[in-house]
Amino acid sequence: MQDRLTVLLVAFPFATVGPDAVGGAEQVVSALDGALADAGHRSLVVACGGSSIRGTHIAIETPPAGVRLDDAARAAVHQRMREAIGRVLERKRVDLVHLHGVDFGAYLPPHGPPALATLHLPVAWYPPEALRPGRERFFLHCVSEAQHRTAPAGPGLLPPIPNGVPVEDLAAARHARRSFLLTLGRICPEKGQHIALEIAHAAGLPLLIGGAVFPYPAHQDYFATRVRPLLDARRRFLGPVGHARKRRLLAAARCVLIPSLAAETSSLVAMEAAAAGTPAIAFAAGALPETVEHGRTGFVVDGPDAMADAVRRAGTIDPETCRATARARFDRATMTRRYLALYRRLAAA
Repeated sequence: MQDRLTVLLVAFPFATVGPDAVGGAEQVVSALDGALADAGHRSLVVACGGSSIRGTHIAIETPPAGVRLDDAARAAVHQRMREAIGRVLERKRVDLVHLHGVDFGAYLPPHGPPALATLHLPVAWYPPEALRPGRERFFLHCVSEAQHRTAPAGPGLLPPIPNGVPVEDLAAARHARRSFLLTLGRICPEKGQHIALEIAHAAGLPLLIGGAVFPYPAHQDYFATRVRPLLDARRRFLGPVGHARKRRLLAAARCVLIPSLAAETSSLVAMEAAAAGTPAIAFAAGALPETVEHGRTGFVVDGPDAMADAVRRAGTIDPETCRATARARFDRATMTRRYLALYRRLAAA
């Protein structure tokens, strides 16, 4: 095709990429990989083994499942990332490198084609030197206005591109509404799953927790000490849930709880809940007040007591209002179109 692009997508090396990925960044990489393929462009994806890739997968060896990731293990993986990216750039004509990991500074190629870094996490979590690497043709951007306001100003900072989800696919799911509460995402201290469990126990309601415990000591210790002791027959940990199962859970849940203790940069879960017609109840952290429309698609609250109260009011949220809002604001096709247009501009420059 005319003006066919070759884009090197570089994922966070410690999480698999694919439609069933747990992490939001990995879901975005999967969507971009698919959009590039559908548009006739060439997608090269550096990601760990086990990823599901539409384009060409450059697989990175990572420690086996269950092995804790210490500094030495991360350094070894970063070295493999640098070598793999270097080989691709030596052997292929690449129009753009698009990096997604919080550790992208450890393997950002020092020269070559334009490089774009998407900041999926709070800006303060990135090393300052990674955001200003002194590299020519380096650009970065955020995924929400709230996050963008915290980013370092400069000519390389581009306008944000909000995330998106497969709205029509989720909206088409229909299931009898049930009484269980639902929370989805990485199991780690900043996601606050223990708060959701405490609320479910106090309310006498079932809770289903979908997600993964990554092999970081802090994440594993959190699950062992704060989450597992609160699980029982009615409050259950499901582990990672694929897209099909997540779709059913979202359609059936009373509401989705997002008790995040971090300044969320976006929330695919809140977007997915809206698309499924299910209210989201979230703490007012970071971009969550931008995503959850208080009183229309859910409730934005300021603590556990207010979240528990909002659970009781979940039935006042209209499912069709949620779905209409998702169609207007969160469609994944809009996100991928904006990225592909940006790819063309940066490659042409």
